[in-house]
Amino acid sequence: MSGYVRQLALAARAAQAAVAACDAATRRALIVAMAAQLEARLDVVLRANADDLRRAATAGAGKAVLDRLLLDAGRVRGMAAALREVAAQPDPLGAITRSERRPNGIMVERQRIPLGLVAMIYEARPNVTAEAAALCLKAGNAVLLRGGSEAAASNAAIAACLHAALRDVGMPEAAVSLVADTAREHVLELLQLTDLVDLAIPRGGESLIRFVAEHARVPVIKHYKGVCHLYVDRAADIGTAIGLLIDGKVSRPGVCNALETLLVHRDIAEEFLPPALAELRAHAVEVRGDARTRAIDAGVLPATEADYAAEFLDLVIAVRVVDSLDQAIAHIRQYGSDHTEVIATADPVAADAFVRAIRSSAVMVNASSRFNDGGQLGLGAEIGISTTRLHAYGPMGAESLTIERFVVRGEGQLRQPPAAT
Repeated sequence: MSGYVRQLALAARAAQAAVAACDAATRRALIVAMAAQLEARLDVVLRANADDLRRAATAGAGKAVLDRLLLDAGRVRGMAAALREVAAQPDPLGAITRSERRPNGIMVERQRIPLGLVAMIYEARPNVTAEAAALCLKAGNAVLLRGGSEAAASNAAIAACLHAALRDVGMPEAAVSLVADTAREHVLELLQLTDLVDLAIPRGGESLIRFVAEHARVPVIKHYKGVCHLYVDRAADIGTAIGLLIDGKVSRPGVCNALETLLVHRDIAEEFLPPALAELRAHAVEVRGDARTRAIDAGVLPATEADYAAEFLDLVIAVRVVDSLDQAIAHIRQYGSDHTEVIATADPVAADAFVRAIRSSAVMVNASSRFNDGGQLGLGAEIGISTTRLHAYGPMGAESLTIERFVVRGEGQLRQPPAAT
């Protein structure tokens, strides 16, 4: 190991103490200043991103990668808006989440404190550079950012904006540290820093997640793949279900909360599938289905078993006709990835049964899978969508980057008072 990342981590760890020590107003002002710097340096960020896009296209990057990599003026302003929303949220630090007086008179409190140093390992997602930094700082943490090589110029330009804001408010730049050298050996080094890194969060494709999980000695929360399902119940409103299908599959097919599989109850299949499949084709979606789907529409391609476990991240969807709600649930349990599941139904009993049976990080009733997003769910932004059942599950905002500790207040109480003499 070169020691390059360790030196960055040492500096970030020292800077974290300054972040945690400052008051809520200072951290709020810092994140607002970061948003202002992004807007002020918009042209610089976009030029850097254009360089990344050219290199990625030349290297043969797919549509999903290019879509995640792309920054335009609207997306950069959206990043700035997300930072301002994070800044405006209640401060999570020091919050007392529970207080109880015990029979012996001690007061037992649960108090939120920072995690410490968070390592963010991500691929072609330059927005993560700003959003992860803002969320970590809001929660009193420092962050080590290791983005992918395909977004190196964009990440550096965004980090420069963040560092300018840190200087403006008198905070150490090391609180947001970018691992500029994207060599794989530096990821390995980072994942061994058990004395410095408190949590690693990988965000990217399945291969990245597996690499981090297999090599990490530090704790890891996984943002795993999104094999997301829409189940159209026998009691579904057809117009509503088609709207959910098209929004979930077509609006941004390359993201993790896009739909990948459509399950349809047999009692509604002959009425629902013809208009639904026609609408999918109108949006250039390739449909792969089981025998019952193909009996309704001979133009559907045959689906393989692998298709039902696939995260296509493209205009492709797998379809299956099921006999019951229970069969739909069984399919999701077998092929799902604990990310996002949707039911379209006008039957509240079916909706409640679906919600109780599905254990995914987000369950939607008559709402698009695309709402499983920190900004949409009121977090301002997200550092990832956890599919690991640890202290956080689903979209992780600032509060998820804190932990609860015990604070005990007493008046001299002893666990074992001296024996009377």
